[in-house]
Amino acid sequence: MERIGFIGLGSQGGPMAERITAAGYPLKLWARRPDALAPFLANGATAAPDIAALGSTCDHVGICVVDDAGVAAIVEQLLPAMRPGSRIVIHSTILPDHCVALAERFAARGIAFLDAPVSGGGPAAAAGSLTVMCGGTTKTYEAARPVLESFAGLIVRMGDVGAGQRAKIVNNALMAANMGLAHAAMEAGRALDLDGTALRDLIKASSGRSFGFEVYARLPTPGAFAHGAPLLRKDVGLLMTSLPDHAGAESLSQAATPFLAAACGD
Repeated sequence: MERIGFIGLGSQGGPMAERITAAGYPLKLWARRPDALAPFLANGATAAPDIAALGSTCDHVGICVVDDAGVAAIVEQLLPAMRPGSRIVIHSTILPDHCVALAERFAARGIAFLDAPVSGGGPAAAAGSLTVMCGGTTKTYEAARPVLESFAGLIVRMGDVGAGQRAKIVNNALMAANMGLAHAAMEAGRALDLDGTALRDLIKASSGRSFGFEVYARLPTPGAFAHGAPLLRKDVGLLMTSLPDHAGAESLSQAATPFLAAACGD
């Protein structure tokens, strides 16, 4: 059985790591805070003293940190340590072009690369029902799939390296836009003197409903989404960076921005 390494034990990465262990894989972890490792070690995982030690002893290394800078910092320590024939899988949502550049560097050392951002959050990770969007060769995708199946309900190869990231940022930008439109709709309803509770219940059962609206409708105020808004804002920004002059990307950003600003307290 492959030896799995994992870095990034946050609200989503932590349950993913738990699922990998539960599937019976030998799992090695590294975390900036050693105390964060305790519950995982109690369930059978082991700890690496540093990132390089993790990379040198694992066949498959997953990374689930917040952003491009976090991935870059980890990769600089992993790249020299990982063995030819091993595999790195990026679950973070980062720029597609960053993945393409990283894949080239890893390929030069004989290391396979898969970008595999996930959707569903911590509850879906804990339930083993995350959606995983993959970019990479068919060979790498098939090799990584058994590990991904430990925490995923739907796994889709979207194309070559970077395609998983492109799919993820489009999906998240649409989610943000739907929440932004929900915000606009409720503001319009308020301006028309409609009862907010009645309008929310009506829309949830009518043609204007969406998953984004349902999430928005559960919020007492936009500020209650302060935990998720910065991540959605980041992903909308990744889409705009990837398509700076594209009308579709601009439309998604414009729809999302007022709500995200309110949720972030701007």
